[in-house]
Amino acid sequence: MNLRNWCAAVAILACAGTAAIAQSEFRPSPNIKDYTPRLVTIMSAAQNQHLKLWFAGKAKNWELAAYELRQLTDSLAEAALLYPGIPVSNVTTMQAPLLSIADAVMAGDSRKFAASMHTLTDGCNACHGSMDRSYVVMTVPMDQQSPPANQLFAPPATEHKK
Repeated sequence: MNLRNWCAAVAILACAGTAAIAQSEFRPSPNIKDYTPRLVTIMSAAQNQHLKLWFAGKAKNWELAAYELRQLTDSLAEAALLYPGIPVSNVTTMQAPLLSIADAVMAGDSRKFAASMHTLTDGCNACHGSMDRSYVVMTVPMDQQSPPANQLFAPPATEHKK
């Protein structure tokens, strides 16, 4: 399944509501009884994925950007599925920017990628505002900021690729 279809499928799944979890393959570890991650845990993961997606795209490591986009899309869908208090419209408005990012990543289009990331970030902030959490403000990282030191964002050298 290509990246664009993945983002669309996950967005549609999230809109289907919590009933989709019962019919999906999503199952917690058998060692964890009735565990639901806190929304802050899911959103913290999404924030980290947003950051990593940005740096991977800036470094033109489209393979890593595609991976981080899938992770981010999954986190947003998980939040919508596990927390039905999040309005469906908040989830559906994220579909267009996610698909736009997927198109940019597949095309290796840095300009479209940056514009789409700004649109996605605006959508994050609109969602936070609609949930009375407007004090949680996302931003696309500034160029002068250093990326987290625990990961390289440049594409691997060709001799290291499989």
